[in-house]
Amino acid sequence: MIDWLAFLVVFVSALLAATIVVSAYALGLRLLTASGRTPIVTPAEFTDAIAVVTPAQIRKAEKRAAKAAKKNPLTDGQKTAAYVSAWACFAIAGLAVVVGIWLIVGEHVLRLLGGS
Repeated sequence: MIDWLAFLVVFVSALLAATIVVSAYALGLRLLTASGRTPIVTPAEFTDAIAVVTPAQIRKAEKRAAKAAKKNPLTDGQKTAAYVSAWACFAIAGLAVVVGIWLIVGEHVLRLLGGS
């Protein structure tokens, strides 16, 4: 017999946890950008890549990021607060992932280490 209430609890918990992780990470990226530190990641070059970004495109993206940083209406204190808050959001997202992994494998790790 299927315990539908337990199934519902697991489903809602997983949905809530996924929402927390994604929301915290997205808010962290938004705050990081608001602080004037736009993350620009240059892609690795693979011979079979779907899209290859040229150095000119990278320079153009960096130029746009610098221009946006100059237009930022926030004061230095607000930028610092946004930067610290961004890393707090990243920490929350990371902590939620670690707690989720611990809930799945924590008891097994304790058994392997000789706990009861």
